[in-house]
Amino acid sequence: MKRLKQFVVVLSIAAAAGFSSPEMAQAQDQALTVGLQTWTLRNMDFDQVVEFAVRHKVKYLQTTDKHINPNGPKDEIKRKKEILDKNGLVCYTFGVAGTSLNKEENRKLFEFAKFMGIKLIVVEPNDFKIFDNLEELVKEYDIKIAIHNHGLKSLYGNPLVVRNLIKHRDLRIGVCLDAGWVTEAKFDAGKVFRDYQGRVFDIHLKDKKIEKTSGDDAAIDTKIGEGHAKLKGLFQELTKAKWDGVLAIETDSPIFAQSPAEFVDGAIQFVKENGR
Repeated sequence: MKRLKQFVVVLSIAAAAGFSSPEMAQAQDQALTVGLQTWTLRNMDFDQVVEFAVRHKVKYLQTTDKHINPNGPKDEIKRKKEILDKNGLVCYTFGVAGTSLNKEENRKLFEFAKFMGIKLIVVEPNDFKIFDNLEELVKEYDIKIAIHNHGLKSLYGNPLVVRNLIKHRDLRIGVCLDAGWVTEAKFDAGKVFRDYQGRVFDIHLKDKKIEKTSGDDAAIDTKIGEGHAKLKGLFQELTKAKWDGVLAIETDSPIFAQSPAEFVDGAIQFVKENGR
């Protein structure tokens, strides 16, 4: 008993002094996971994307069909997967993937995901009826889908519409929350995340500045943290929820896409400073 009391005292002193085990330190210093939507690197080919990701120490990639085409030759897909594996990179999802009313066409997406080891597909169907066959494939393959949003005028621009769409669907059907487009639609990204009640599977880390015009307001991409997206509030909600997804850095700006290094590095730094 005396030794136990001494051990407890030692632990208390260590805690007060700021010492902890490596596991405790890691838990206390746990940051949000940052990845990269390769649309940001749309001016690069696949090999350049790999080189960029390695150089900027971004492990998790959300690829577009320019960089890995789900309908491309199997040998080409296999070659690219081997290159990713060799470089310690993970294609954790892809999208925004095209979808069809034809279930067997959509099956190709799920077969591609299965081959790549992907457990999430980002989609934005142009017809609500498509979700019937997508839901069947989600159940068959045990692979999630996440609905991406664009502006308010798009099918999925209003989060209430999306919530009503998914609430009676399989729980593996959720949301890819684009923080920039949510802001363009005049919604608060943190509140939107909270209101989805655990159905946000992926996030596009994007920022936009809303400027008043004589007509519709203009949404202009900015560097991460410099626009009107309330990203710090979003990060707080993610931390509260112990969200374990990936913040995929993305920009719609052709200017940032031409020279993406500074944009990506700035986004990573912003998350490091504000995402704990």
